[in-house]
Amino acid sequence: MKPIKLWLEENLKGDPIIWGIVILLSILSILVVYSATGSLAYRMVGGNTEVYLIKHGSLIMASLVVMWGVHNIPYKYFAKLSLLALWISIPLLLITYLFGSTINEANRWLTIPIINQAFQPSDLAKLALISAVAGMLAKRQRQIADWKKTFIPIIAWIGIICMLIGFANMSTGVMLLATCLLLMFIGRVPFKFLVIVLAVGMMALTSAIMLGQRGGVFFSRIESFLNEDEKELPYQAKHSFIAIATGGIAGKGPGKSEQRNVLPHPYSDFIFAIIIEEYGLIGGGGVLFLYLALLYRGMRVVAISTRPFGGLLSAGLSFALVIQAMINMAVAVGLVPITGLPLPMVSMGGTSLIFTGISLGIILSVSRGDHEDAFPADTNSIRRVAKAA
Repeated sequence: MKPIKLWLEENLKGDPIIWGIVILLSILSILVVYSATGSLAYRMVGGNTEVYLIKHGSLIMASLVVMWGVHNIPYKYFAKLSLLALWISIPLLLITYLFGSTINEANRWLTIPIINQAFQPSDLAKLALISAVAGMLAKRQRQIADWKKTFIPIIAWIGIICMLIGFANMSTGVMLLATCLLLMFIGRVPFKFLVIVLAVGMMALTSAIMLGQRGGVFFSRIESFLNEDEKELPYQAKHSFIAIATGGIAGKGPGKSEQRNVLPHPYSDFIFAIIIEEYGLIGGGGVLFLYLALLYRGMRVVAISTRPFGGLLSAGLSFALVIQAMINMAVAVGLVPITGLPLPMVSMGGTSLIFTGISLGIILSVSRGDHEDAFPADTNSIRRVAKAA
């Protein structure tokens, strides 16, 4: 036991609670995705369910390896890399909007040649924008109210990236705007500037609704959500509610879901409904607790980090992951309109799992606290950031 403990201490650095949460969610993901892909396997690969088990299991392992690799990198490097990634994201988002693969009436995916793997440039843009905003706020803590040096660059990037993402993925654009506003609040940005950022962000997203591909879908989903007639419930919502209602306290048991055969995308958008059907309210409550614990541990880094950039970066990435999880779960239980957001670390996916691994690796890198030399220390600013968090 002692050699294993020493190996874990040497190789798995950072917050051990976050490591535990990620491992538990990864195990759950493999179990639930294997169960939920049964009907998909019969349609696509002649009933060979092991195909999706092996593919998803491999992607989970790849995301864990990426997370491990990233958590060994001093997080200071992500400040400069994020600006480069932002400049790369703009043409990628435009190319995706104009020529990307169309799924569910939206161009969100680009296919990587040779390996023939699709990925969403919005995943890269989201990670880059959060890191860049955290870096700009940290560098300019002494000039936080300076309109030209601090505010204009931040608001320009937020407006451009949120609008480009909103063209085909409105839910991600709204979530990203909310995350940036939280970062600016923690970073001591004056309230009047926050109001301006909110106004500009809403104008950018409104433009995306009017000019983008998903305007009609956006309004129809809002209308369906507000409609009180049960007969008019969307097909996905109806079967999600059935799955949750029949799950009971302890669930039907692993692999015994019935709605997985009729519910659209039970392995991604509506995987939380399958979790409750098979594992009951106990399982669903456990998943909710794990995400809340992740948010707490990620925000706790704000208080213990000795550099503004590390605290802001951890807070932004943690909030983005957990708010996405909350939206996914809220959709399943009917609290918000239907979106296309997967459940982070649990839903079946491709490169989205890799980007989630990168985000978690950065949070773990910050939580290590043994290479915090990203920016010159500003003790008073750090204390204010920790207090705000």
